Amino acid sequence: MSSSAPPSATANQARARLGPRLALASAAAFLVAVPFTLLLILVQTSFPPLHRLDQGVAETLHAWALEHPGWVTVLDLWTDVFSPEAWRVAVVLAVAWLAYRRRWRLAAWAVTTITVGGLLGLGLKWAVDRARPHLPDPVAVAPGASFPSGHALNAALGAGVLILLVLPYVSKRAGALLWCAGAVIVAGVAYTRVALAVHWVSDVVAGVIFGAAVVIATTAAFETWRRDIGLRPAEPHIEGVEPETGPADRPEGNPQ
Repeated sequence: MSSSAPPSATANQARARLGPRLALASAAAFLVAVPFTLLLILVQTSFPPLHRLDQGVAETLHAWALEHPGWVTVLDLWTDVFSPEAWRVAVVLAVAWLAYRRRWRLAAWAVTTITVGGLLGLGLKWAVDRARPHLPDPVAVAPGASFPSGHALNAALGAGVLILLVLPYVSKRAGALLWCAGAVIVAGVAYTRVALAVHWVSDVVAGVIFGAAVVIATTAAFETWRRDIGLRPAEPHIEGVEPETGPADRPEGNPQ
């Protein structure tokens, strides 16, 4: 008789490791995101070319905003609709729906991703303590430190989480459109923060990179856990984090 643990015990042990693994993978995203780390070093050392880029773009977009008050209204609306609070509410609603359907492990992934990513972003703001742009006749103001942009970071986190949750229910073509729409939204949020002169270009780029890194890390951890308990390998960027949540007759779309 084999002395190995029964399958149910093995599955329970794997489930018990899910939370810590997700949290550790999220923290590791900070260390493995090479572009973000490089950008952080350049900001901390006041790298002259980066400083000139930040200053030049900020001044150019600020001048345009001063000449076009109607455009400022559009920017304010975009940055408010896709604010960090809006993304958190959207993810909480998604988690409530997952809990209703008893998709506990998927709910844990979503909560971990948005929470750990946001907390790490706040920690970075405190550690770097970079000043926000100070330009004459400001069209907007924002409190706190500047690097990385919390709006850009949470947009990347929120869009990534929600799209990965929805993918099991849509065709591949619709999934590709969702990724494109998510990219447009995140890019739009990043643009508004610079155009409103409350962030430097490097702030929003860092926020997007860091948010994407956290989503990638937690998704990779979830996929590893799936394989540990014997589920089939998945392609999260196409099928979602947990393809089994979708309908059995999930459409694949026209391959052409």
